Order: sequence, then structure tokens, then C-alpha cells
Amino acid sequence: MKKVILVTGASSGLGLATASALSAQGHTVYGTSRNLKRISNVSFTPLEMDVTNDASVNTAIATIIKAEGRIDVVVNNAGNGIAAPLYAVQVDDAKKQFEVNFFGVVRVNSAVLPGMIEKKQGLVINISSLAGLFGLPYQGLYSASKFAVEGYSQSLRMELQNTGVKVAVVNPGDFKTDFTGSREKVTFTLSNEQLKKEFEAAVASMEKDESIGGEASKVADQVCKIVAKSKPAHNYLVGALGQTIVPTLKSILPGSIFVKLMNDHYGIK
Repeated sequence: MKKVILVTGASSGLGLATASALSAQGHTVYGTSRNLKRISNVSFTPLEMDVTNDASVNTAIATIIKAEGRIDVVVNNAGNGIAAPLYAVQVDDAKKQFEVNFFGVVRVNSAVLPGMIEKKQGLVINISSLAGLFGLPYQGLYSASKFAVEGYSQSLRMELQNTGVKVAVVNPGDFKTDFTGSREKVTFTLSNEQLKKEFEAAVASMEKDESIGGEASKVADQVCKIVAKSKPAHNYLVGALGQTIVPTLKSILPGSIFVKLMNDHYGIK
């Protein structure tokens, strides 16, 4: 059945792959970006939306409703990353991270869900991260924002139980996208060579993992499968086995051992 689908952050990476794949399956897809010049030669309908701005979100949603009469599925993909030492980070950096990754999700869903509830059907797919299931050193703001998406999604699922609206979360690992190049790195300001070295090692490690990660089409394929399901699962972990197994390891290993494994991987000895 053809559905009307909104995909945020569709100008590149996972969002572009997802919007394109859903469109290829015959769905009516609107893919958003803050700058429409970044979207060209696509099979879906580009739509301007800044998920950090109430008016922008409401205008975009109204445009889709006017044209299609409904939104059946929303894929909250828009996101960014900030690498920073939590022991010296500024609150403004944390606000910037949450404004897109968390409040953007809340803003879009609050604009879409009343219509879904009225029609007694719909699907919300929140793109979280494996980093929303376990913390990452020097990606603490990113992890925290994705942890927030996890908690929000769990509560939202409970609240919508009797409405016909479903909620699913996708937890991708590392994939080769523009996310790496667009990550903001907070300047290290402490006079501590050891911690600075560890910060730089962790950032280098995360960028290496992303550079050899999987193709964005793998996440897109998973989203397409979720859209086709009548009863989607709560969470879908997508990525290499060595990454998707980490939440299980976190649940069974003593905390100190898990922390050591994570720090070793990120060059914190």
C-alpha cells in the first residue's frame, strides 16, 4: 500500500538513502532539508524544514497535509554530532546538540501525531543510534541526546498504545556518510596533555570506524522493511555484528570491564 512519508534530514547520508529507497518502492515521499540547494536530482519531493524552528516545522507539515491530506509515516532522521570533553564542555554546546537530535524529534512528532491519532493509524520511526544504548567517550553529548530519544520513544509508545499509531526506533552503528565530515569538534582548552591526547585519539578512532562503516543503503533497507510491517518491533539494531553486540555485552559484563573495553577501543589506556 502506497503511503505518504516524511523523512527529515534527507539531503545526504542515511536520510537521502532512506527517502530514495522509500520512493523507489512507490511511496509518496517528502524529504526535508534546511537548505533545498543541497537536494537535487532525487526521486522524492524536497521540502524545506528546519527541525529547530517551530514555524518551519509547522509550515512544512501543513504543506504536506494540504497536498496529500495526511502523513502516514514520519522518519525522524535529522541529526548532528559534537565531539567534546564532557569535563569542560559548555552548556551552549549541549543545547546545540539536543536542539537538533532531541528537540527536533519532539517538534516534528508534536506537529504530526495529532493527525495520525485522529485517523487512528500511523507510524513514527525515530532514528537513534547504538550510542543511544551505551555511552561513548568524547561523544557524550551525542550519546546523551540519543539516550533521550530512547526514553522519549519508549514513553511515546506506551501513550499511543490504544491509538493505532506505532513507534519504532532504529539504532545504526557506524556508516560511511557525510556525518563524519560535518561533526563539530569542540576546541580542547585544558592544559592537560594526557587528556588532550586521549581526546584526539578517541576522535580519530570514531572517524576511522565511520570511514570503514557500511553503506547507508543498509539502514534504508531496514526502514523500508519497518514501513511494510503491521506490527514493527520496538528497536532495530543495524550495523556490523561487532557493534550491534555491544548492548548485549553491556548488559552481561561487569561495569568496570565494559568501560575498559570501550576505552581501549577509543585509545584511552
